[in-house]
Amino acid sequence: MARADFRLEETPDGAVLSLVGDWTTTALGRVSRRLDDALEGRTLAALDLSELGRFDTAGALTLVQSSHCHLPADAWASRPEAGRIHALVERLERQSAPPPPRSDPFTRSFAKIGRGVQDIGTEATASLAFLGRLMVATGAALTRPGGIRWAAWVTQAERSGLDALPIVMVTNFFIGAVVAFLGVDLLTQFGAGVFAVQLIGVSVLREFAVVITAVLLAGRSASSFAAEVGAMRMNQEIDAMQVMGVNAFQALVIPRLAALLIMLPLLTFVAMIAGLFGGLLVTWTSLNLGPAFFLQRLQDDPNMFQHAMIGLSKAPVFAIVVAAIGCRQGMAVAGDVESLGRRVTAAVVQAIFAIIFLDAVFALIYLELGL
Repeated sequence: MARADFRLEETPDGAVLSLVGDWTTTALGRVSRRLDDALEGRTLAALDLSELGRFDTAGALTLVQSSHCHLPADAWASRPEAGRIHALVERLERQSAPPPPRSDPFTRSFAKIGRGVQDIGTEATASLAFLGRLMVATGAALTRPGGIRWAAWVTQAERSGLDALPIVMVTNFFIGAVVAFLGVDLLTQFGAGVFAVQLIGVSVLREFAVVITAVLLAGRSASSFAAEVGAMRMNQEIDAMQVMGVNAFQALVIPRLAALLIMLPLLTFVAMIAGLFGGLLVTWTSLNLGPAFFLQRLQDDPNMFQHAMIGLSKAPVFAIVVAAIGCRQGMAVAGDVESLGRRVTAAVVQAIFAIIFLDAVFALIYLELGL
């Protein structure tokens, strides 16, 4: 294979363009740009094809798209087969529609904002439709307990709850330790280091245990639900279930929702124990306050049990939100892998955002109630 090249020779009548080598897809290289620069300001009088090897549509397109390459009428007389290829490509290129005009950046910015608002509206509508179908499926499951798939419930509870126990305990242990370090360092400056126990108790029992556990399950279970349901959607397994008369919501969504609804409060309680234990170790080593003193300070505070109940009251709501978002994004997966990746990412992001938002709403509600 000879690389494509060209030569230009000046004559009294004009320039003569000699095509050298194979003007094919694999041999062209960067000859197009060099040809356009070389022909600038020149008029072609003839085309020399004596050294031209193979010639295909890629070579013809290079000549056609060169803005300064205006061939004479009898240029292809010595190679009529190449001339026919060039004429075909030239005709098709002439008939092709020009690219649409590109709008200015200001218009594109507003168009992008408009598309974002439209996507939000579409997502909200689809979420409301999913919520309606979920409520209908939940009502049907409660009215007909005999149709509940208990094996699926137990399996999902094990995968989303028991398997998450180690990471929940370790994470909340370190969260409690960090809160204790900050509290001890700050309060000892004012001679009130003993009140670090109350700080640890309130922060862990009321906020950190349930929020950190829900965020962990949002990253772990919501993504898993979206990926599993989305993969079944891609493989048309959900369509096959509907053809066989199986309710996809009762078979796929309800077991996952019930599993998180049961396991998240239990994991939150374990997270509270782990967080308090982390704080206990820090106060024991930093302030020399033993475990008996730590536990006694918690028992003496009449509001500590209330803080724990407030934290546990958030867990079922967070569980429903995480499971519903994960399954909703899985149900919205299209038939390609890219859609699956986008939906899994959206499930995690939306679940974490919903947890933080709902936690703020709970804080305002309990503040108004004086709790």
